[in-house]
Amino acid sequence: MKTILVDNKKIIPSKIICIGRNYVEHINELGNEVPDEMVVFLKPNSAISKQLNSFHQEPLHYEGELCFVIDNGGFSAVGFGLDLTKRSLQSQLKSKGLPWERAKAFDGSAVFSSFVKIETVSNELSFELKINQEIIQSGDINLMMYKPTQILQELQSFISLNDGDIVMTGTPKGVGVINKSDNFTAKVMHGDKVISEANWSAL
Repeated sequence: MKTILVDNKKIIPSKIICIGRNYVEHINELGNEVPDEMVVFLKPNSAISKQLNSFHQEPLHYEGELCFVIDNGGFSAVGFGLDLTKRSLQSQLKSKGLPWERAKAFDGSAVFSSFVKIETVSNELSFELKINQEIIQSGDINLMMYKPTQILQELQSFISLNDGDIVMTGTPKGVGVINKSDNFTAKVMHGDKVISEANWSAL
């Protein structure tokens, strides 16, 4: 089973719960409709990877997200995650009204920074993603349609959340294709303080 790091301790998530279409500007960016209710999909533990791939049967797209780890029924740690997507395949599946798993849940489709424990989910949490030293994405809780508290309540209404599970809260505008050798640098911040950061070179 794949692991993540929470305060330098290895944790095994049983699943990754992803929230789609949670930033209005990203919805507009992809030409999607604003959903009437929260969009939820899953990635398995096998999706977790420590390396960032640019290709898996087709070119991959990145989506940077603020992510939380579950413990005792609540959000106990925060980090950054990349939701990798087969955009062409996803578009085909959506046009036919089919599920997204083939485009979202493949091996290596979830790449995470280390996670840092938190006492509460502060509205001052944010993230920044740079590609080749240029800021490409930035997001924070205030821009989300569904805030972390709402996400947690909605998920708990229909699915069991196990300790170690990861919740990915959606991506803001700025998504795009991953090019081989691109350098990705991500930071999670509380106010002006960087609390977690990571760096990947795309393979």
